[in-house]
Amino acid sequence: MIKRKGLKSAALAIAAFSLIAGACGSDSDTATEETTAEVTEETYAALPGEGILACQVTDTGGVDDKGFNQISYKGMQDAESTLGVEIDLLESTSDADYAPNLQNFADKGCNIIVTVGFLLGDATKAAAEANPSTNYAIVDSAFDPPIANARGLVFATDQPSFMAGYLAAGMTTTGVVGTFGGINIPPVSIFMDGFAKGVAYYNEQKGATVKVLGWDTAKQDGTFAGNFQSLDDGKNIAKSQADEGADIIFPVAGPVGLGSAQFAMESGGKVKIIGVDVDMSVSNPDAAEVYIASVLKNIDAAVLAAITDTVNGVTTSDNYVGTLANGGVGVAYTAVPAELQAEVEAIGQGIADGTIKI
Repeated sequence: MIKRKGLKSAALAIAAFSLIAGACGSDSDTATEETTAEVTEETYAALPGEGILACQVTDTGGVDDKGFNQISYKGMQDAESTLGVEIDLLESTSDADYAPNLQNFADKGCNIIVTVGFLLGDATKAAAEANPSTNYAIVDSAFDPPIANARGLVFATDQPSFMAGYLAAGMTTTGVVGTFGGINIPPVSIFMDGFAKGVAYYNEQKGATVKVLGWDTAKQDGTFAGNFQSLDDGKNIAKSQADEGADIIFPVAGPVGLGSAQFAMESGGKVKIIGVDVDMSVSNPDAAEVYIASVLKNIDAAVLAAITDTVNGVTTSDNYVGTLANGGVGVAYTAVPAELQAEVEAIGQGIADGTIKI
């Protein structure tokens, strides 16, 4: 396991947030209000989170994965700077680290422990049940039946992925696009399924025949690296799909996807990538030129909302559900023609208001 600690800054912004979130699968919106004012170190004690310890346990991708672990930690850092909480971090190097990391933080007296990733579900459940006075929040998972002191931070990523599939179908020059995942778990496959359905929607609307490699909607199965770490696996899968004609690839695989971006760089512009979780043209600047768009999962806002509830003395099992309607998910455009982008945005609005069903 790897341990890192957050540091308080000398100049801070103070913010107040409120969260309204329904149970997983509901249409509840997240309402957030923010006011900022510069404060100095001398006034730090006045911040509402003084004395609160917020802790995060990553999955094996690590906090520098340029993806969901990293943006989760940004939410922690936002809580530190805006609320005044103290933050701490443990990185898991294998699944054997999950339970010890969680026990370490429980023993330390963390007020809220945020775990990152579906794979930490069992360990988080056990820790929450063993420590009922501690708040827990888990990214990309939820508990059924609910646990009183644990909430899921979940995201309807099939919605922006549908938009990305339509976008890819509209930009391919070969008529073939591809996707693949790290491990076949729901938070990964939901992206791939939404993407394939977006391509199918484009074909239906345009009378086109764009083919999707790497995902079969009927079988709910596809191509997976089997891990979230190996850049070589990402390069090899991208090469295989490119050899079959794919010129746009949507890797849902954390650092494995960075390998696909490396392959795209080496392809001399023949292959483009759609990123996931964050704007990959920003988080992976060395390969910025290969990204045409990214599917956004605004985990930082969800993490901040969960910590804010803890600061406010709220313990809840209500899940945060990020959707297009409440801004919890979205699409960042890097190199998309204006006309196609307008079409994709209109589709997103249709999904948000319910006129387009996924």
